[in-house]
Amino acid sequence: MQLEIIISTNTNVPIYEQITSQIKAKVVRGELQQGDPIPSMRSLARSLHISVITVQRAYEELQRDGFVETTVGRGSFISAGGKILYQEEQQRQTEEFLRKAAETGRACGIPLAKLQELLHLFYEED
Repeated sequence: MQLEIIISTNTNVPIYEQITSQIKAKVVRGELQQGDPIPSMRSLARSLHISVITVQRAYEELQRDGFVETTVGRGSFISAGGKILYQEEQQRQTEEFLRKAAETGRACGIPLAKLQELLHLFYEED
């Protein structure tokens, strides 16, 4: 199975995190569905020209986060719960950012209507 992952060496983001974030994004966008196989660790490491240990760390993190299920002898597959867990975590982070924005706006005397207007503007941006 071919899985397009792009690794950048011009970033401070570790390679295993680049792999996990790209696979998570593909799940959230629907490019990878529940039950879809992902390449073996050796296969992905070979195609990316990186260490198997790096891919192993990425797969372990994906499994811990509920995105991947691994079965000995069968391989690794996209699991059902990862997308839901990811969306819940993103919503929690968004709520925290909005709480901080509300606190800052209140402290600075920015009216709620202005904050709503700004949020709407940012939300509609490309």
